[in-house]
Parts: sequence; C-alpha cells; structure tokens
Amino acid sequence: MKFKNLSKKQIWGCFFVLPWIIYFTLFLAYPMFLAFRNSFLNLNLLTPAKASFVGFGNWIEAASDPLFWQAMFNIVYNQTIFIILSLVLGLSFAVFLKRITTGAAIFRTVYFLPVITSITVAMIVFKFISGPEGPIQAFLLKWDIIKEPVFWKFSKWLPMPVLALFNSWKWFGVQMVIFLGGLSSIDQQLYEAAEIDGASWFKQFVSITLPLLKPQIVFVLTMNIINGLQMFTEVFMNFDLNGGPYHAALTPVLYLYSKAFDDMQMGDASAIGILLAAIIYALTMLEMRVTQGNDEKEVI
Repeated sequence: MKFKNLSKKQIWGCFFVLPWIIYFTLFLAYPMFLAFRNSFLNLNLLTPAKASFVGFGNWIEAASDPLFWQAMFNIVYNQTIFIILSLVLGLSFAVFLKRITTGAAIFRTVYFLPVITSITVAMIVFKFISGPEGPIQAFLLKWDIIKEPVFWKFSKWLPMPVLALFNSWKWFGVQMVIFLGGLSSIDQQLYEAAEIDGASWFKQFVSITLPLLKPQIVFVLTMNIINGLQMFTEVFMNFDLNGGPYHAALTPVLYLYSKAFDDMQMGDASAIGILLAAIIYALTMLEMRVTQGNDEKEVI
C-alpha cells in the first residue's frame, strides 16, 4: 500500500513536471545539441546539404580570430563600467527608499519604470537625448563641459561606456528591488546597538549593511556576468554588424549573429556560441569560488 501511494505521488510529480521537461527538451536541450553538432561542420546556411565535417576547425578559427577577442574586450570594458554603476545606483536607491517614510511606494514605482519599459522604446529615446543635437549635449555645451558636439557612435572608446550608462539606467531598478529585500531582512537591533556604541552612519553601512547584503551582491554580480556577456539589442539598434567604426561596439553575440546570418556560416556561429557559453560558465564558477573562498576565510 505504501509503495502504491509512493508511485501515485511519483506519477503526479511527473505529470506536473512534464510541461517543463517538454519545454526544456524542445527549446533548450535540442537546440544545444544541434549547435554542438554544427560546431564540427562546415555548414553554410544557403547550402546545408553540402555540409562537411571539419573537426575542431571552427573552434580553432573562432579562438584565433582577432575580432572575437576584440568583441570580448569590448564586452568586458562595457560590463566593468555597467556593474560598478548599476551596483552603486541600485544599492544607493535601496538605502534611500529604506530610510524614507513618506512616498516610498511612489519613488519605488518611478525608479522601476525603466525596467518595464520596452528596451526598443528606451533606446530610441536614449539615442535622441544623448545624440549631438540632444538635450544632454546641449546642457554640456552650455556650461562649457564639452567644447563641441560628441558623435559617440563614431568614437573608438565611447560606445561601450555610453551603452553602459544606458543599461545602468535601464536595469538598476532590478538590483534596487533585490537590495531592498536584503535590507528588509536585516535585524534593526543591530543598528540600534551600533548607534548606542556611537557608530556613524557610514560605519554602520560598512560594518553591518554591506556584510549582511553579501548574498544579494553575489547574486547580482552573477546575473550581471551571465546577462551582460550576452548584450545584443543595444548594439544591434545602433551599429552595423561590424560594431561600427573600429569595431568599437562589437560584442560576442553580435559577432555570432553576423557569422550566422551575414556570412551564413552556421558552423562558425555554433562554435562561437559554445565558446561563449563556456566562458560565461567559467567566469561564473570563478566568481562563485572566490566568494565561497572569502566566506571560508571569514569563518576561520
């Protein structure tokens, strides 16, 4: 009887899990298998019947292509700025909302609006306000902060920082909500005890808030690494498939896209995709190991 009951539970469990299994198989596992298989083929999208086995040729070509590493440099450059800015903005506004007592819900809604705004609409607006004839540059010119209009899309070093500013504004609301949840879980008696001991606000923030927000900070960093290295829409809307002049806005996913749908080389694109996935996985594991190592040192 006990075995029968257990079997029924297993059957019902499989029944409820089945939709996810079907979704995972059709839209994740099967495409990943095809990409892995195609990475060993010289596969042209226009002539798939003429595909030929090339072994690790596509992998070697991708890893030795200067454009791939230019794209990796660009995205690391972009994400370094984005991660710092978004962390500072998200944490700052979370602390601000935690401390105020009036209008917190209104401010929280306003700060989260960019997140729910379509990235296409947000980028169109951002292109206007940040362009040479936009209000931002008009303000900077009026106060002599810049001497002439800046055409940032045609610069060698400005595209990635400007896009990092856009993404920081677009996504800091997500991090703000995560940090707000972390701040709400901190025992207020810790702050009261620190105040009695004469600790300043900054000392409380460094000694209490930051250490207790470490799980949220680690989660945000991990998500930024995973999502950031896959940036595509922002550059696709602003630049050609080469990433603009000097390849200054070329990202790994844009490079992959150009290989697949401009050069029609699906084998090369598949190898680049798997190589990018491996890099994301390695960076994520490294970040988690460093974090766990620091936790062990603190315990010791």
